[in-house]
This record gives sequence, structure tokens and C-alpha cells, in this order.
Amino acid sequence: MRSHLLNDTTTEQYRRSVTEGVERVAAKLATTERPFTGVTVDALSPRVDRIDLDRPLLDTTAALDELEEVYLRDAVYFHHPRYLAHLNCPVVIPALLGEAVLSAVNSSLDTWDQSAGGTLIERKLIDWTTARIGLGPAADGVFTSGGTQSNLQALLLAREEAKTAGSLAPLRVFASEVSHFSVQKSAKLLGLGPDAVVSIPVDHDKRMQTVALARELERCEREGLIPMAVVATAGTTDFGSIDPLPEIAELCSRHGTWLHVDAAYGCGLLASRRYRGRIDGIERADSVTVDYHKSFFQPVSSSAVLVRDGSTLRHATYHAEYLNPRRMVEERIPNQVDKSLQTTRRFDALKLWMTLRVMGADGIGELFDEVCDLARSGWELLVADPRFDVVVEPSLSTLVFRHIPAAVTDPAEIDRANLYARKALAASGDAVVAGTKVGGRHYLKFTLLNPETTRADITAVLDLIAGHAEQYLGESLDRAS
Repeated sequence: MRSHLLNDTTTEQYRRSVTEGVERVAAKLATTERPFTGVTVDALSPRVDRIDLDRPLLDTTAALDELEEVYLRDAVYFHHPRYLAHLNCPVVIPALLGEAVLSAVNSSLDTWDQSAGGTLIERKLIDWTTARIGLGPAADGVFTSGGTQSNLQALLLAREEAKTAGSLAPLRVFASEVSHFSVQKSAKLLGLGPDAVVSIPVDHDKRMQTVALARELERCEREGLIPMAVVATAGTTDFGSIDPLPEIAELCSRHGTWLHVDAAYGCGLLASRRYRGRIDGIERADSVTVDYHKSFFQPVSSSAVLVRDGSTLRHATYHAEYLNPRRMVEERIPNQVDKSLQTTRRFDALKLWMTLRVMGADGIGELFDEVCDLARSGWELLVADPRFDVVVEPSLSTLVFRHIPAAVTDPAEIDRANLYARKALAASGDAVVAGTKVGGRHYLKFTLLNPETTRADITAVLDLIAGHAEQYLGESLDRAS
């Protein structure tokens, strides 16, 4: 079985195997006409269940044939222009080249003696991103597995900084009512207690109300609690809304509170030449989450947490003699594990590096600007269409709406019609859309991250949604009669 190890004697086998896999995927992408086949769990599970993992196929082609049946045939293809559901982007080819290189070389980015140049490339990209944000000369950061981990680490640093004041008073975190669930999850993991996260109401545009935030910060201090952190969101998951960052930064400065900006979605604006101003104020943050795998068109995973003061990363540092003994700090040996919650870690930074070296930041920004423009066009369609109710004008590339039938007024029945339309659309494979709740009612959601999606695609999918909803309502009336 040594013939399967990648080394100097197996490079031809490596080339043939990987090429065969790439050709399969390329052929699938070239012939995929729908984003999804509509396969159900009940239909797909038996195919996977009948595979005996203790009986290998001993042949690459046979394994790829099997993979076609259990994965490639029914995968959800984000590159398709009618995949409009979650924060999944189509990926750029230079990043895929980086993925191929990093997987084969298999560097681990925890210590210098496992990565060498990889360490320096990651650090260079961190410096590039903090400069784009404007965090200042003392800024630093580290790549992470995604926004949830980045938010967790940022709140860990905020907790430890709050504790340095010596007070034993309970800590409080403030986030808008439409912030990412990882804020509450992080508070739980950090042992802050169920009441630690204070939910701040949002305005009509789904942006944090700064008047309400100011009131809660003042109440916190009156009650002898410590305002540990405010989490402002630059691109909420459901609405793409951007909190008023300058005003929130001013309140945090006034109360001595750590400001974390969750820009997992909105970080694409860092590369935008037209819409960068929408996240003005982010430069005043103490920490920032960015997900390159959302709006920089990178493969999962590619994310980072950035901090204004690099010294705060010490709160995530632990020295192990076998790995990163303290003497290495004195010897100025750069070990990324000193900054990270992870130990073994992929060289995911290489994907962004290759993208910037081939396309440049302006190339990324142009793609993100296109989807923001598309969302604006889609919003205009929805506002003008009496069949739909749209929630907010987009700040990024998300549209939240629902079908409103002319002959039905029961909100619960309208909910069921929209839920049915989403499921029927997915089952058909013609398009994939997401869903959420607004004011307790069911809504549908387009997350537009594909520059290949057109206004005509949006129109067609809206017609499909209306058709499915009306079909459900018609059948419902038939059943009732």
C-alpha cells in the first residue's frame, strides 16, 4: 500500500489520479443544468448505507464512479446562477489552484518548523487585511476555520481584557436582535451565563438602534455590571444589514467597551472601489471577523479574526515544550499557534494569496460590487411586483421577501404557501432559495453571491415561487371544499 503515499516515487500516479478527479468535476460543472437534483434524504441514504468501507475498491476510477453516485450527481452546486440560498459563493480558479497546492504539500500552520514560507504568507495577508480595515500599526490576527470561530476568539479576548480590571462583576455582551447565533453560542462556551448577551432592537432597516444600545450600556453600569463587548454586524446573515458603525464605536469609546465587528459577510466591501464607504467606522473596532469564503469568492474554509492590538492575542497563547516553548519567542521564531485556538491548521491563506496574485483586490471587489448591484435590481423588481412583500432595501446582496396571494388574507395560510413554495422549488431542482422568519412569519430569502446570476434569473425564480405558492393555495381550497 506504500504505492498510495505521495512522495518522489509516486508523482505520476498523483498526477493521473488528481487529473482524473479534476476532469470528473469539470465535466459535471460543464453539464449541470440545475443547482440541485432535488434528491431526498430517503432516496440518497440507501446508496451511502450499502457501501462497505471495509471492502476497498482498489481502483481510482471505480472509486470516482461510486462518488458520482453518492455525491457528485446530487451535490448542491453553488456555481449555478439559480443557487440563491445561503452565504455560499462560487469560487475563483486561482483559489482552487491554491487549494490543490496546499492539500498536496500539507503544511501545518501552527509552527514555523512545519510551514516556513506558509507562516510568512499568512502573516502578510493578515497585515494586508488589517491595513484595508485601517486598524493601525499594532494590529495582528490569525486565520480561522470560519466566522463562528473568529467570533468566539474575539469574545474570548474581550472577556480576558475585561477581567484584567480586577472586578468580579458579571460581564455583558451587546448584540442586535438579528446578529449571528454564534454570539450567543460563544457566550455559552465562554461560561458567561444565559443572561450575558443583551439583545438590542433594530430599526426598520434591520440595523442596531444606537439609542437602545446607549440605554442598555448605561443600565448595565448602573446595575454594577461590566459591559464586556458590543458586537456590531457588517452584513447580517438574514438581511445583509450593516449596523451604524461610527455611532456604535463612539458609544464603545465612551463606556470603555470592546468593539467587535462581525464582518463575516460584509468584508467583501474591503475590496470594493464603489461601496467601501458602507462600512466606514470599522477601522475603530478592537476586533473584526472576516470570512473570505463568503464575499472574497474563496473555497471553504478561509476566514480570519483581526485585532487592533496584537498583544491581546496573548490570551490565546499556551506554550508547550514539544511545540512552541517560550524560548522561541526570545529567538523571534514566528509560531502562529501562539495566536490561534487551533493547533494543527491548514494553510488556507494560500488560496487568498493566489487569488490576490492572479486577480488582484480590484478583481475581487468588482465581483462583489456586481452582486450588490444585482441585489438592488432584484429589490426594484420585488417592490414593483404586487405578488410579493419585500422587507428591506439591500445594503449588500440579500433580499428577504414573501409571496402575498391576492385572494388569501390568513397569515398562517400565507406562511404555509411560502414554505411549500420553497420546498417545491428545491424538490424540482430548478432553483434553491433560503428561508427565515420576520416578525414570527415565514419569509423567503435570496442570497446573491454569484455574478453570473442575472435579473432574468431572479424574475424566473420569482415566477416559479409564485406558481408553487398559488398551486398550494389552490389545492388547499380544493381540500377544504
